[in-house]
This record gives sequence, structure tokens and C-alpha cells, in this order.
Amino acid sequence: MDHDLTIDEKRVYADRTGAAEVLVAAEQGLVVASLSGDLVGEFGLDHRATVRDVAATGDRRVVATDEDVLVGSYDPTDFGPAVAVGFDHGGAPLAAGPDGRIARLSDGWTTLGTVEEPRAIDGGMVAAADGAYTVDGGLRDVGLSAVADVHGRGMPLAATAAGLYRLGNGWMDERDGAFTAVSADAGDDRAAAVGESGLLVREAVGEWSPVEAPADVVDVGFTDAATVAVTAEGSLLADAGEGWRTRALGVTGVSRLAVQA
Repeated sequence: MDHDLTIDEKRVYADRTGAAEVLVAAEQGLVVASLSGDLVGEFGLDHRATVRDVAATGDRRVVATDEDVLVGSYDPTDFGPAVAVGFDHGGAPLAAGPDGRIARLSDGWTTLGTVEEPRAIDGGMVAAADGAYTVDGGLRDVGLSAVADVHGRGMPLAATAAGLYRLGNGWMDERDGAFTAVSADAGDDRAAAVGESGLLVREAVGEWSPVEAPADVVDVGFTDAATVAVTAEGSLLADAGEGWRTRALGVTGVSRLAVQA
């Protein structure tokens, strides 16, 4: 079901109970869309800049742009250009620069270390070309290579060029093949990954099944009620158990999404 509204057209559904905000990083800026179940309500371009990544926790968000890392009401932080952002386990913003610098924001930025080609940050973990890292007092290499994405909360997951991995007693194989994105909900009850064969969902630990999506997905996440995904061409997909609904957001060059309940 495709709705061809442009980004300048906004519509609010009457039933907003349990609505979540989906934040979409795109070439034109940050899109914020209200999602109630699988229905997309009001959406629009909330901040204009080339956005590389976005992360959210509670009522806070952090945005990576080609110019700086933004927090609050898109307040600058003097980090400089960023390629990935997230939060550590204590809720402090983390950012990665194109030069590999990883830093934490408290009273200003504190550099924690460097990695090779940082690609994603989540829940105190960093995905990079030279492996996966955890953030504590500094950076600790926890193995793997060619890591494209990580889910660092609860039961950690890593999407790599060689396969999908789960962290337990060391990294354990979940699926073979090249993967580019992975996510799980807050309770680790639902998980999904994007790989060379398309979108997969986890039905139980170690058991992943393919799911047919109406378009090629670049990132995936979860609200309380639905699985949500985005395409590089700017479509938002939502499935609350009755199939996918699709909404064109009117942007291009989409790279990441984040969910803010």
C-alpha cells in the first residue's frame, strides 16, 4: 500500500494512541514521522542538513551531520563532521568522525580512541572495518572484522561482511552471508537483520527466517507495535502483523533510522 505524499504534505491520523516517532537520516535532512501501529501520520523534514546517522533514547536524540553532531533542539556540539552516533550504557552521547575518532559527550567531547572506518554505534558498542568495540573507560576490541552494524543493548548482535553474530561466550554464528544492518527491540523479543538475501527476522535465538518486503531495506527497527524499515530511496515501511504499509517520505539517500517512543 503506497501513499505518494511529498514531504511538504502532512496528514495526522485521528488515532494517535501509542504513537512513536521514527527518525530517518537522509541527504536532505532529518525526517520525523509519527507512527501509530502501522499507520504513518504527520511527517516532515525537521532539520535541513546532510544527515549521516541518528540515534534516540527516551526523549533524547543525537544527530550526525557532515558539519557537526547535534543534540537537543539541533544544538551544535563542536564535534565536527560525524559518520555515526549513539549512546553509551549511561546515556551519554557517542560519536564517530570520518577519521575514526570515537568520543563521548559530557562536559565537552572526550576522545576514547580510534577505529578503522567507523560505521555504526549502538548501546555502547561501535561497528568498524577493523572489528567490534565496546565503550567503557575507553575502547575495547571484542573481535570480528568488517562490521557494518551492531545492536549493543541486551543480547548484542553484529552484522558483518561474513555473517550475522550473537555475543555470548564469545561471538557465535547466527547466519552466514554478508549483512549490513541489525536491530532488536528493548526486550530482545524481536530482532531483524538486512543481508544480501534481503530482510530476515529472528523467531528464536539462532533461528532466522526471510521476510518478503516490498522494497530493498537499508535499516530496520521496532516500535512497541510494529517492525519499521526504510529504503535508500526514502520509503518508510511498517508492519504491525498484517503486512507492510509503505509511505514515501520525499527524501533520498536514506542511511539510518531510529525509533523514539
